[in-house]
Amino acid sequence: MRIAVCGGPYGNPYALQAFVDDARARGAERLFCLGDLGGFGADVNALWPILTDNTVECVAGNYDVAIAGGDTDCGCGCGYRDPKDNEYAQLIYDHTLATTSRNFAAWMGTLPTERRETIDGVDVHMVHGSTLALNDFWWESLPEEQHRLRTEASGAGVVLCTHSGLPWQRRIGDTLAVNVGVLGKPANDGRREVWYAVLDLSDGHVAAELIPLAYDWQAQAASMRAAGLPEIFAETIETGWWTTCLEILPPRERSLGRYHLYRSTLSSGFRPANDGWGETTPQALRSDRPVVPLFGTPYFPSRLWIYTNFHCNLACDYCAVASSPKALARTLPTDTFRALVDEAVQAGFTELYLTGGEPFLHPDIVSLVDYASAELPTVVMTNAMLLRGRRADGLADLADRKLTVQTSLDGATAATHDLHRGPGSWQRTLDGIRRLIGLGLPPRVALTETPENTHEVPAVAELLAGLGLPDDHFAVRPLLRRGLSDTGVEIGEDSSIPELTVTADGLHWHPAGADLTTSPDLHLAPADTPLTTGQQLVTERFFTARLTDGTLPRPVHCAI
Repeated sequence: MRIAVCGGPYGNPYALQAFVDDARARGAERLFCLGDLGGFGADVNALWPILTDNTVECVAGNYDVAIAGGDTDCGCGCGYRDPKDNEYAQLIYDHTLATTSRNFAAWMGTLPTERRETIDGVDVHMVHGSTLALNDFWWESLPEEQHRLRTEASGAGVVLCTHSGLPWQRRIGDTLAVNVGVLGKPANDGRREVWYAVLDLSDGHVAAELIPLAYDWQAQAASMRAAGLPEIFAETIETGWWTTCLEILPPRERSLGRYHLYRSTLSSGFRPANDGWGETTPQALRSDRPVVPLFGTPYFPSRLWIYTNFHCNLACDYCAVASSPKALARTLPTDTFRALVDEAVQAGFTELYLTGGEPFLHPDIVSLVDYASAELPTVVMTNAMLLRGRRADGLADLADRKLTVQTSLDGATAATHDLHRGPGSWQRTLDGIRRLIGLGLPPRVALTETPENTHEVPAVAELLAGLGLPDDHFAVRPLLRRGLSDTGVEIGEDSSIPELTVTADGLHWHPAGADLTTSPDLHLAPADTPLTTGQQLVTERFFTARLTDGTLPRPVHCAI
């Protein structure tokens, strides 16, 4: 027998009717709905004749139980911390309660909260949330033991659920578990289609297929606006991306959507340069939306770090990525670098930071800087000791670009600076700073603070001011306990903001942990992983760290 199973019509009669028509066209002999008849759309009453006229067999969801009982809230168990989500949840529940006829509500009260029967030799268990509770969220990303806990609580050959709203299927031991999705809103996947499941059951065997369902989403959005529901509800229908209820999503599911972070966690003046998807339209920049992409906020800046190479003319004893003249070069080929720049533009990055090692040891560095700075504002990190001959001439030709050169000066005297960076490096760095000023590229200068140079910070600022550098071209940054340094500030996924970094070894969480050997914990993905995948991985790992206690990380700046 072929059966079709949907979940969550959410007051969307257009999708429910499309489900009936599509399922019948696919040869489904029985139709089932796993509950939550209201909860997002405007017209719950319109569902009742579709359900009864087409013999759709229903179980009750938490929403249906609440509406039938006239409860004060939906009982979904979301537990929102964000006040705007609580406001939206209560608003749509109050609308549903007020507009659902009492006869329909009474009918909801007659529905069972689960169904179990043997269909063509297959033990099928239909629930709303999970086999543990009516409002339990059964996410695909749950650990294996949590999946087994839910299937073992049933023991059925097939368990069907819906409450989370995101479709998936997987074998868990001897059980096929299927979240059939919902009809009432898209699956936070950028598609306007909604989802349901078709199952073929025969002689004890079962196969399931998740079906994307096209329907009249324009009519649904119009009905929601006509009822005075929040505009962002209609926006979700029209775009396929959730703009509310993000708090219920685990890190994996949250990272796959378009929006991740609540605006209320950001400063009141925050306004993204784009919406994190390379868009700069008024719709993308609207400030009334309560959520934003993580990418492009202060917690995941839209700057991409690229390690052109790892070998260096210096052997600083506190280098966070273990660079030195003896380090494996890991040089990025020119074609690879250019492809990365093109990809960065498409992925919505707004700045490029080129670093190493010493980038000016890359044989094609001037060409790389030329290509990068023609596409995006570019910062080149250098010790400023190799800026002579063709390198200096090439930089001079780029002085009118959006190009910044940054170097390091770790003391007001040679003795202090050279202590960690090597004999003669202080004077050569000063010469390089003067040379950059002469080229029309006055550099930014950072000082890595150590016990030996803390007292010299004012003197370094005075020295740079004497060279004509503005005050905002100087900053002090902390010593980090990474790479060759066994002391300093700890930096990790749970204690620092992410800054996506690319090396020959792949993608990394932060430029200060971009050496695979000394910082394997900050390695995200192997070489050739797309930047968009890197953005998603960063987002997932960000929320994995954050959701344990709800705190937000601090920035650890490698650049001014």
